[in-house]
Amino acid sequence: MKVLLIEDDEMLAEAVSQILIKNNYSVDVSHDGEYGLDCALCGIYDIILLDVMLPVLDGMQVLRQMRQEGITTPVIMLTARGELRDRIRGLDCGADDYVAKPFETEELLARMRAVIRRKGEYHNGGKLAYGDLSFNPHTKEIEREGQMLLLSTKESQLLELLIAYAPCALSKERIIEKLWGYDTDASDSHVETHVSLLRKKLRQVGSRSMIRGIRGVGYLLCDNR
Repeated sequence: MKVLLIEDDEMLAEAVSQILIKNNYSVDVSHDGEYGLDCALCGIYDIILLDVMLPVLDGMQVLRQMRQEGITTPVIMLTARGELRDRIRGLDCGADDYVAKPFETEELLARMRAVIRRKGEYHNGGKLAYGDLSFNPHTKEIEREGQMLLLSTKESQLLELLIAYAPCALSKERIIEKLWGYDTDASDSHVETHVSLLRKKLRQVGSRSMIRGIRGVGYLLCDNR
């Protein structure tokens, strides 16, 4: 799952990023509202953590412009402001939740999970299901009929992405954007390598789910019944 963190406090942004990465999120960071808005408008993120007090454009301006452009990505506002009128303003601008600084790590993670559940992405204790396969993106484990296998971080992120987009195909470019971000040296060969590794692990647990490659289009996950 890909997160955009828009936070001008670089030390806080680094700390939050490390926490999210340890919890199997892929994170891009912006330290000002203008660049953060540019990132948000690309539509590749699953959730956005947005500070209110930002340089260039403040968080409310970023959020308002996102919603005006039709970006429906869930947004949690991060701010030192805890007054009721500020929370109401953020929610009225289109925020999905609001966390006042300083916040506990577990509270932030729980609120992120709650927002994602409301979007219908997770069920059954955080697990995803596809065909005969059960997948927990937080523990990175796949299971089929009692057989369990641990995925690497990138394999886990790739499977989560393929499940989210099924039955539609994803281009290699889109996969690179979602898994590695824009500022990356990752190439098509990186995608091909991780697809190959994930295919092997799906076969190892005996799943009928398979990753199909479509020439000139990309990859899609299908239930080979």
